[in-house]
Amino acid sequence: MSNVFKRTHMCGVLRAENIDNEVILNGWIQKRRNLGGLIFCDVRDKTGIVQVVFDDKIPAELFEKADGLRGEYVVGIKGTVKERHSKNLEIPTGEIEIFANDLIIYSEAETPPIYIKDDDNVDENLRLKYRYLDLRKNKMQKNLTFRHNITKATREYFDSQGFTEVETPMLINPTPEGARDYLVPSRVHPGEFYALPQSPQMFKQLLMVGGTDKYMQIVKCFRDEDLRADRQPEFTQIDLEMSFVDVDDILEVQEGFLKKLFKDIMKVDIITPLPRIPFDEAMERYGSDKPDTRFGFELKKLNEQVSESTFPVFLGALAAGGDVRGINIEGGADQFSRKDIDKFQESTKSFGAKGLVWIKVGVDEITSSVNKFFNQDQLKDLISVFLAKPGDLILIVADKPKVVFDSLGFLRRDIANKMGLLDDSKYNLLWVVDFPLYEFDEETNKYFAMHHPFTSPRIEDIPMLDTDPGKVKAKAYDIILNGVELGGGSIRIHDKNLQRKMFNVLGLSDEECQRKFGFLLEAFKYGTPPHGGLAYGLDRLVMLLSGEHSIREVMAFPKNQSAQCMVSEAPSIASDEQLEELGIKLRVL
Repeated sequence: MSNVFKRTHMCGVLRAENIDNEVILNGWIQKRRNLGGLIFCDVRDKTGIVQVVFDDKIPAELFEKADGLRGEYVVGIKGTVKERHSKNLEIPTGEIEIFANDLIIYSEAETPPIYIKDDDNVDENLRLKYRYLDLRKNKMQKNLTFRHNITKATREYFDSQGFTEVETPMLINPTPEGARDYLVPSRVHPGEFYALPQSPQMFKQLLMVGGTDKYMQIVKCFRDEDLRADRQPEFTQIDLEMSFVDVDDILEVQEGFLKKLFKDIMKVDIITPLPRIPFDEAMERYGSDKPDTRFGFELKKLNEQVSESTFPVFLGALAAGGDVRGINIEGGADQFSRKDIDKFQESTKSFGAKGLVWIKVGVDEITSSVNKFFNQDQLKDLISVFLAKPGDLILIVADKPKVVFDSLGFLRRDIANKMGLLDDSKYNLLWVVDFPLYEFDEETNKYFAMHHPFTSPRIEDIPMLDTDPGKVKAKAYDIILNGVELGGGSIRIHDKNLQRKMFNVLGLSDEECQRKFGFLLEAFKYGTPPHGGLAYGLDRLVMLLSGEHSIREVMAFPKNQSAQCMVSEAPSIASDEQLEELGIKLRVL
């Protein structure tokens, strides 16, 4: 005889049409109320809550057993669905209740250290320590189901497009960015280490060499870096690669995926093809390669207008090869005080800016923080660039281009958020394309690959690899949603001579290339198809579509801000025996 009631329904699915049905439920007690001749219990499972009633018509032994129920007891209930006398229209099951005629207690529970309700407002580390309790909350179960639905739709779509899901290794050789790898010591090869993959990049390229043609994988990746709301040391990618393609082919397939995803999951029709904005234009207009286009406040260049001014900050920036740019906050003069503007100025300093110039447009007069250097006519000339009108606030930064872009790019979105302009019901998707192939580091006086060293340059730009590498554009692309990068990728280099030239610009010797990429270069000798791909950050994608503000809300067992697993207390100290077996001796720093 089974000691488990065979469930007929989940708690949250019962409705008025189930009235008079005999049902069997399993779940947790949310709360119990004894009103004398009646005991009311809210029973919860992953689908929701339903009210269960024990009345004095049932055997006294069963009534007494029900009276002993406490919060988080795990129970099985048999009973009949009845119309609820005092309806609760705030919950889906609020029109009905279950009159119980049998009860089994699977396990009792102590008083939990956190409340099992969505709005408990408990400290996050406590939530993560007792994550198995936190996961009982309706919101968390919805988020996990939402994530499941996204991965299900992903697999369905790419299967329909002829992709093969292939698992790539978790124990690999340390990558060129070795300082950020998680290293795993080898017992069999003392003194040697594996690394956990930051991405399957080189292996998915090998799959193209191997003839797989279209590859996909929902894969765990690892990166030892500082954490933010949208980063974790272990994260999940939707990883893709295709053979015999160019940029248009990959973007077309991805737009089909996004169209299906938004239709199936969000019930939203997105219009394709999506806009494509070149990297240079994105920086010029939005100060960011992740532009949020739900609002205005676009950057305007003021170099020409201020070139004859006597303001030393503007002149100094221009003399040093920098820029003077600004944004117009429509209605900002009336909404933001001098104290607010001072806070904006502090924000820009965190990006390296030395200060922030402000101009308030009034009906009769224009006031500014640089009135002593500009007369009214000169200020009118400045504000005309922005088509500003009375009540507008113009904010200007003068510095190196990167500092100007970073400062104003942050300010425009931060201020839009403060003004309530970031409409979460809008989904502005776009591609940023034509990224620079290289970044130049002034401190080391060296070029670095903006994406990775296997990214292909545009064909028309290849001659500039020898003459002006900084002007070479890449066949790279990022998909952006409301100012956040969902994913990115590129067409890869498949010609060994072009790959060697790419390495030469990066200053890599033949020995370094062999050490870091030898196995991939070896494979390229034997016939490599043109190929390219893309990877989405699954955690970030689920976070954005679910309306959450941290990826920890859409992961079952995330790490905290210190990269600790609060449930299992990882990382922890290895025993002396384990270290000895691995041939490792610790040096405490």
